[in-house]
Amino acid sequence: MPSVDKIEQERQLEYPMGERLPEAGEALPLDGAPGIRWVRMRLPFALDHINLWALRDVQAGREGWTLVDCGITNDATRACWEQVFEGGLDGLPVLRLLVTHMHPDHIGLAHWLTERWTTPEHECRMWISGTDFNAARMASQATTGFGGEAAARFMASHGLRDPDALEKIRLRSNYYASMVPKVPERHRRMLDGDRIRIGTNDAAGGGLWQAIAGYGHAPEHISLHQSALGVMISGDMVLPRISTNVSVIDLEPEADPLNLYLRSLERLRALPSDTLVLPSHGRPFRGLHTRIEQLLEHHQERLAEVMQACQLGPQTAAELLPVLFRRPLDLHQTCLLYTSPSPRD
Repeated sequence: MPSVDKIEQERQLEYPMGERLPEAGEALPLDGAPGIRWVRMRLPFALDHINLWALRDVQAGREGWTLVDCGITNDATRACWEQVFEGGLDGLPVLRLLVTHMHPDHIGLAHWLTERWTTPEHECRMWISGTDFNAARMASQATTGFGGEAAARFMASHGLRDPDALEKIRLRSNYYASMVPKVPERHRRMLDGDRIRIGTNDAAGGGLWQAIAGYGHAPEHISLHQSALGVMISGDMVLPRISTNVSVIDLEPEADPLNLYLRSLERLRALPSDTLVLPSHGRPFRGLHTRIEQLLEHHQERLAEVMQACQLGPQTAAELLPVLFRRPLDLHQTCLLYTSPSPRD
């Protein structure tokens, strides 16, 4: 149950689609955003869904769709996509896949989807930042911070003492690969500031989308902004109701991802305040500047709580978890890719 503060924060945002959500296998047209359809897939975590986006497109005279993100690898997600292909895309093909970042719910099915829609005449290409492409390829072949002995040692060095939890982390040496068993061999690199034409200027929803790189949540996360429509596909950089996970992993033990994330949020203030934000989790909303302020305040409040706890004596990261989160976290929430909703949710 959300706290009173969280309910009040939500009231400060506008949700143009109200409570409406896409059904399984549906590609739901967005009000006020012609040429964009909303797909929603289930996830087997406490954070139980991901939003995916289909953008009406034309490439080399061929009509179809560009998809943004694709879900994890499992039979249920594949089956859901087949329903979308059958009835949600007007019988038109998928022309390419844009991936915001390398986390499994965003890139997991990229290999299957691009192979499924590649023909002798047209290769369905994955577009992604170069950093996240290489991070995903490495993670799908090794543990790289998501489990295994090195991750367990790193977490133990920061105060995680539960033998059962540490053993489970050691055994998760293929955790990422179980959701991302393969990454496409080739990609088109997206860079900060790139202007990507999706559709045509005359087509509904067509025009140029600007790539905006963000840091702290993933190595080189790419959000996409279309100024003519006033729309931003935010990925995980700005979410309407939960705070984005920001983690240090064993591969970069002296990293400062929170500072990178907060600086990335500040950059998004340059976009219009009435931008329609299409997040990876939660509902589409307006109120970008308001939400940025809420997130900045959230982190300032948590910093104050950490400093207060540290005044009582030295604290490990594990000892600070109950300070920051008012309820127990499962192992996935504690150690891996995503946190649950913010502490007072």
